[in-house]
Amino acid sequence: MITRKTPAQIALMRKAGRVVAEMHAKCTEAARPGATTLDIDKVAREVIDRRGARSNFLGYHGFPAVICTSPNDVIVHGIPGDYRLEEGDILSIDCGAIIEGWHADAAITVPIGEVDAEARRLMDVTRRSLEDAITQIQAGNHLGDVGAAVEAVAVQAGFTVVREYVGHGIGTAMHEEPPVPNYGQPGKGVRIKEGYVLAIEPMVNQGKAETETLDDGWTVVTRDGSLSAHFEHTIAVTDHGPEVLTLP
Repeated sequence: MITRKTPAQIALMRKAGRVVAEMHAKCTEAARPGATTLDIDKVAREVIDRRGARSNFLGYHGFPAVICTSPNDVIVHGIPGDYRLEEGDILSIDCGAIIEGWHADAAITVPIGEVDAEARRLMDVTRRSLEDAITQIQAGNHLGDVGAAVEAVAVQAGFTVVREYVGHGIGTAMHEEPPVPNYGQPGKGVRIKEGYVLAIEPMVNQGKAETETLDDGWTVVTRDGSLSAHFEHTIAVTDHGPEVLTLP
């Protein structure tokens, strides 16, 4: 069942979203050559603790950290650890927070030092695919409009969209109905209504779309070893259009 959130509930999600935005800002500052991905997780934990929030990642089906750190060919769900960032890497940082029982979730991909032009283009295209998708999150539109917007931007740039992992509804749980694919047909799928809150998260690969999960049961990589970028926001459907809740 898809739940519709009240303005008061969206206000609490907005508070959680601001915590997530601060996590992104602090983690981006810390994501430098020589830092480990566990160092980045520690920075995120400090923000969560300082803001009186709870992590919706830590312990989720046994996940051991408060953020996902996914470098280079890792698409999603990378576990923070001893991987040491190097000049030219790209790093996806997926963060979540809970305030008074209400969740927010967002991801960003950042360059580590100077990156090559094609890596930069991949990040720019993935970010733009999210921006185009957000414009489609209007009451009366369909989820197919959202997915089609993501796919169009990525494919036109010569990249591919991951199909096994999708966006989702969000509220008192991190993952709620409906699933929101990053592909689709305009005018098809669930009709969007005021009060829906959706986490839209394009995952775009430089090479082929196929994925593989590593032996840790979490880390998802591109099967061909190509780079992948991931951007995500939590967005509320309001009477004045889409409102991105995971902004500072």
